[in-house]
Amino acid sequence: MLTSIVCGAVFFPGLYAVCRKWLKSTFSKWNDADVVIVSERLLSLVHATIASTAGIIIVTSCHNVMTDRHRLANDFVCFGAPYMAYDLYAMYLSHWHSLRVRGQEVRCHSLHTVWNFLLRDRLMVLHHLALLFVFLPITLFLRRGLGDFFVGCLLTTELSTPFVSLGKILIQLGLQDGHLHRANGMLVLLSFLCCRILLFPYMYLAYGRQHGLPLLSVPLHLPLHCNIGNLAILAPQIYWFCLLCRKARRLYLRQTKPKDPDALTRRSKTQ
Repeated sequence: MLTSIVCGAVFFPGLYAVCRKWLKSTFSKWNDADVVIVSERLLSLVHATIASTAGIIIVTSCHNVMTDRHRLANDFVCFGAPYMAYDLYAMYLSHWHSLRVRGQEVRCHSLHTVWNFLLRDRLMVLHHLALLFVFLPITLFLRRGLGDFFVGCLLTTELSTPFVSLGKILIQLGLQDGHLHRANGMLVLLSFLCCRILLFPYMYLAYGRQHGLPLLSVPLHLPLHCNIGNLAILAPQIYWFCLLCRKARRLYLRQTKPKDPDALTRRSKTQ
């Protein structure tokens, strides 16, 4: 356990530092905000890829959803815990540098800038803190060795994050109008729907099959705190999915909106 935590505490900050140095030297015209934002997204992409891979390995290895064990269930949770803490710092740095680029008088870090960051990204901050102070203790100390399958399922929720991060990186590179960005947007919606929303009925279905229960009867056979915990995780996923759908709709309408014919006429006359 301690070894996994130490490895994560070295790997993720080290990767972030390497990304910042590489981006600074490769894209010399980028400002500090561009560098830290893309570095944060690359860090998120790498963590999510490792997490979802570990989750898939656990899920496919556990045939009994309650009693089968896999060492990755605890090891990766310990390895990923430092990322959750460090990503809060990386997100704050992105916020701080963005304020400076927008011309606001922010010369040094202060409680005011920290408070603004917490207010602006309160849902993501709450998500990270819940993983650190709720999901981590439950996984390591309160499960009594049961439910590695469900830990793997929850890790696979990160499968959509690489596509979300890639989309933001493409925007930063000025490729938001290309086919790659559109295809990535479809993958974001599809992976988010499958791995963050439909995943929960799948977990109930897997439990029902294990115990010979129909899907609708499973919640009645589970402890109340299990249902409440699943609902608490699912609710923000639905909210974020609605935001993604609205954003995708705005982008689609903007790209399909016909050009102003008068503007085209004026342009041809000036030429």
